[in-house]
Amino acid sequence: MGRIRTIARRSFLIGSTAVLGGVAFGAYLVAKPTDNPLAADLGAGEAAFNPWVKITSDDIMLIVPHADKGQGVASTQAMLIAEELDVELDQVTLSFGAPSAAYYNTAFADEGVPFMSFDESVLAETMRQVVGGVTKVLGMQGTGGSTTVPDSFDKLRQAGAVARETLKLAASKRTGIAVGDLKTGNARVILPDGATIAYTDLAVDAAELTPVTDVPLRDPGEWRLLGKPIERVDIVAKSTGTLTYGIDVTVPGMVHASVRTNPRKGGPINGYDASAAKEMRGVAQVVDVTNGVAVVADNTWRAIQAVNAIEVDWGDAPYPHEMDAHWDTLASSFTPERVDSEWRHDGDVDAGLTGDVISAEYRAPYVAHAPLEPISAIVRVAEDGASAEVWSGHQLQQFLQQRVAGIVGCEPSAVALNNQYIGGSFGHRLEFENITTATEVANQMRGTSVKLTFSREEDMAQDFPRQIAMARSAGVVSGGKVDTWDLGIAMPSVISSQMSRTGLFVPGPDAQIAAGAWNMPYDIPNLRVTAYRAPELAPISSWRSVGASSQGFFAEGFLDELIHAAGADPLEERLRLVNLDVHRKALEAAGDMSNWGSDLGPNRGRGIAMVESFGVPVVEVIEVTNTDSGIKIDKVFVVTDVGRVLDPVNFENLVQGGVIWGLGHAINAEITYSDGMAEQTNYHAHEGMRLYQAPEIIVRDMGNAPKIRGIGEPPVPPAAPALANAIFAATGTRLREMPFNKFIDFV
Repeated sequence: MGRIRTIARRSFLIGSTAVLGGVAFGAYLVAKPTDNPLAADLGAGEAAFNPWVKITSDDIMLIVPHADKGQGVASTQAMLIAEELDVELDQVTLSFGAPSAAYYNTAFADEGVPFMSFDESVLAETMRQVVGGVTKVLGMQGTGGSTTVPDSFDKLRQAGAVARETLKLAASKRTGIAVGDLKTGNARVILPDGATIAYTDLAVDAAELTPVTDVPLRDPGEWRLLGKPIERVDIVAKSTGTLTYGIDVTVPGMVHASVRTNPRKGGPINGYDASAAKEMRGVAQVVDVTNGVAVVADNTWRAIQAVNAIEVDWGDAPYPHEMDAHWDTLASSFTPERVDSEWRHDGDVDAGLTGDVISAEYRAPYVAHAPLEPISAIVRVAEDGASAEVWSGHQLQQFLQQRVAGIVGCEPSAVALNNQYIGGSFGHRLEFENITTATEVANQMRGTSVKLTFSREEDMAQDFPRQIAMARSAGVVSGGKVDTWDLGIAMPSVISSQMSRTGLFVPGPDAQIAAGAWNMPYDIPNLRVTAYRAPELAPISSWRSVGASSQGFFAEGFLDELIHAAGADPLEERLRLVNLDVHRKALEAAGDMSNWGSDLGPNRGRGIAMVESFGVPVVEVIEVTNTDSGIKIDKVFVVTDVGRVLDPVNFENLVQGGVIWGLGHAINAEITYSDGMAEQTNYHAHEGMRLYQAPEIIVRDMGNAPKIRGIGEPPVPPAAPALANAIFAATGTRLREMPFNKFIDFV
């Protein structure tokens, strides 16, 4: 299997030491229990068994600290607790909880080390433990990278089990019946004679006890909820339009605001004329903010109309104004000086690149996050500036506290966050532009709650899009087999760009530059994958599946070219090359599901791609028809392996949604810059997949992987290359640049 160059691993280790101020913080700090944030304000007779379960005389509250941005994790987290607590989902209330170090995300460790996800060597596992210790000591709460399920799987079941056994102990002390003779069910402790005591009736007793922590978890064969088709806790509200998202929240006495900041992101504001806006109905005041101007009014619509009426002189962008310069920067970055890291080097690539060398250049554009819910926030700063309160949905709760505190001048712990349901994110809610601007306005109106809402156009203009990227490949085939492949990928560092806005410096190589490519599970005799860090261009951010969203296209697209040149079958050659059993079985299953090799008939084609991201291999087979009006996508067969599926209905929906997301952006979407500004300002110019374009999607999970994983992002990367490969099979046209509608039509 491929090795990581010593320099890459050394850079990572040294970089980790710099971040931590020394890796060896001591076993004590890592093992030290975190404080229970629920214990701070308990009333009489209220019991908080751990940071996730609180029971009072009239309520069972479950804390679900991972942000729910449409992927259903509020429901999944609740199921994990409820499974062991022996409650039904309609018997509990859910809360996103207050930010706390107790909710540190251990699963960040898997993406934080430069090892193959299926590498279980001593060094790999040791480094995962080290990084996991970092997340605990630093209290790194956050949602992203498809980490919610792997982070929550053990700890939330344990939380439910601890609460259950402690309630049984309370019942035992009240009744004199041995704990071993008690059972639980339906939010009650069940006595041997069939009588029951409600959990809420035991809150007073349980509050006096030390929680029972030595509790084994139930075997999956005993599960009532997990692994079963369950109705999500938010599905009725979402289906009836009654769920409260962040943009729907109101608080007493609030005013409304909207904003325009420099559409040349990071550029200054030279001046403005707000005289017309000040005369408009409902306008209360005009407020200066960083690089822009805001209007406060008596409702959101009037605030948006007024701020758009302001005449503004915007300063220059701190990046190239036109797209040609962005692409030229990438093209000139394939140099030794720009090598970020050589992530893979098997065999002798230079010696193998002789004879008939096949070469190609692939491109992936900027694309926007463009969630349905425009970003917004309510912020109230206390009159004395000693505290603040925020109502908004966010994925990095503690960084939000730090951002608000830095503007207001208070302690981060004095910033209360009421986290909300999020109407889509795809990485957008890892950023802070709505929080920063709302706080700046509220800080100038202390004592007043300010609700700031971005217009759709401002949301698009101020988005931090997916990275622009370019790949150059050269390869050789021999004896009907893929023999040699040199893959270079150039892009700016998404991690450096994103982390700079959180105030963090992350040293060492950026694994996202080669994500989805360097970790290909293929034994190609001579294979090199090199990441080139291009200079910073437009500011960028994590976008659903991050680097793999473009690099998976680069890798599986060119691999298909090599296989075609070798005269081999796309599935059979991948099966010959694959070196991991989990991935092999996924490929085989995809072939069986799609009846690979059967004759589809004239003007039809089938394409396949396999990309691993966030530890999850996903194989997609796409069937298309070449019609007189363009390409029609008929079917998509998807095989994944997340180890264990906890919610099969939601799982299928997430996979199907990920495929639609990946296909829609591959076909239709890009962000381009002119005069330093994004030219696409709304959905009409940045389309997702249309309903009439959507194919039938058949999903299967294998359940063979050794670790449980999340599925929110992994279905995205294989969609583009599988579609491109299918189009080639149907038409002979090879697509090497997204969006595809620049070159062919779709129906």
